[in-house]
This record gives sequence, C-alpha cells and structure tokens, in this order.
Amino acid sequence: MMWIGVGLFLFLLAVLMLIWAQHRLQAVGLPLGRIVSTDTSRWRALEKPLYDPETGLTGKPDYVVKVGGVLVPVEVKSAWAPAEPYDSHVYQLAAYCLLLARTSGKRPPYGFIHYRNRTFAVDFTPALEQALLGVIDEMHAEQRRSTVNRSHEESSRCARCGFRAVCDQRL
Repeated sequence: MMWIGVGLFLFLLAVLMLIWAQHRLQAVGLPLGRIVSTDTSRWRALEKPLYDPETGLTGKPDYVVKVGGVLVPVEVKSAWAPAEPYDSHVYQLAAYCLLLARTSGKRPPYGFIHYRNRTFAVDFTPALEQALLGVIDEMHAEQRRSTVNRSHEESSRCARCGFRAVCDQRL
C-alpha cells in the first residue's frame, strides 16, 4: 500500500514539474516544443554550424526548437525590444530559416526573435527569402570589389570595428 502512495506522489511531482517547465519556456518567449539544440553559454553548444554551399551562408541560431516536426530558429537578443524588430535582426533570423530549410529539407514557416521583454514571431515568407538572397548577392558583389566603402555614418560602429586600424574611411 505504501508503494502506491509513493508512486502516486512521484507521478504528481512529475506532472507539476512538466507544467512548471512549460511555464518557464513561455516566460522566456520560446514556443512550446522540444528544444533540439542551443548555442548559449548555459546550454550545450551546437556541434557544428549550419552551412549552405549554394549561398555560402554559415551560422548557429541561439536555439532550434522542433515544432510539429519542423525545426524553427530562435534568435535571442539581450536588448529591450524595439517597436518592430530591426531589419538586421530579421535578416539574421531569415538566414537561419534558410539554413534550416536547406540542411533539414523542411522549410520553417517562421522563426522567433526574443528580446529581453518581448518576443516577435517572424514569418519566413517567399518575399523575405528573396530579399535575403538579394542581400547575400550584394554581399558577394562587395567581397569581389577591391575597395569597399563604409556603409554607415555611426562613429560608435567604427569604434568597435575590427578593421578600424587599417580603414581610411573611419569616423
């Protein structure tokens, strides 16, 4: 009789832990689903980055969550959320969606950008994919040029740039 009580207690404890874990996932902005891999200091890093030889893209999303049999990228940002995700963050997420589509054979319909206080779901539409491929083409064209001009007017970006010491266009 005592074993039944212990078994019932352990079962209830497991159910409570499952409910708590689901609430924690929602609290950090992750979708309910199984976390497949992570790339953060507190979690095991991805074994190797994703790579697409056709575009030359390589990268590791912060999280990859399996939702309904499809791998969905989650990009975590430490900053407070803007009114809308920055274009650069959307393109980064789109790149992860493209990498997952090309490496897994299943196109993620969306991905997540998680800021400190808010999470955005971003649809990986054909239009976004085409815009991303256009940006990649522009980047490849810039790489082929012998001189690449500075792309901004922000002195703070120049201050953190790894090419600052050799750049003749620094601010």
